[in-house]
Amino acid sequence: MSARSRVPRHVAFLRAINVGGRTVRMEALRRLFEEMGFTNVETFIASGNVIFDAPVPRGDRLERRIEQALREALGYEVATFVRTPAELADVVRHEPFDAADVEAARALYVLFLKAPLGDAARQALAALRTETDDFHSHGREAYWLVRTPMSESKVTGARLERALGGPATARNVTTVRKLAAKYAAP
Repeated sequence: MSARSRVPRHVAFLRAINVGGRTVRMEALRRLFEEMGFTNVETFIASGNVIFDAPVPRGDRLERRIEQALREALGYEVATFVRTPAELADVVRHEPFDAADVEAARALYVLFLKAPLGDAARQALAALRTETDDFHSHGREAYWLVRTPMSESKVTGARLERALGGPATARNVTTVRKLAAKYAAP
């Protein structure tokens, strides 16, 4: 098969999978994606990362399709954030903080968003900055630098989503880097 005729690869980051007392086995999640007509479906760790091939080129159409199917199958909302391998490469190439700050921090998270933040949301995100937490937005992602254990952070998921003005899902940058490397664009 030529590269030109290859079906595009996508990575879906799902919110609310295997948290809050809800458990979805990765085998069942793969099967649900296959039932949606996607091919070459894989999961990456048990936190709602699904890699698949789909002929639909626009991520927002894929997101709506997946969200509807998961709502019907699981009985609850699962916000979905789709990125291509090339977009993931851009996410990990972006350096939102000084290397020394990242090295000294406890963790760096990538927050996947539906759309780039507007001015009001960027200001609200900046208002969450503390000695413990720092934030940066870029494109359809925000980055959260946590300097202490998460238990010491004053930032909760609900507070963060209020500031962002919509749903988000977080992944440790290490996970995002592994996905970007494993599914690098050809």
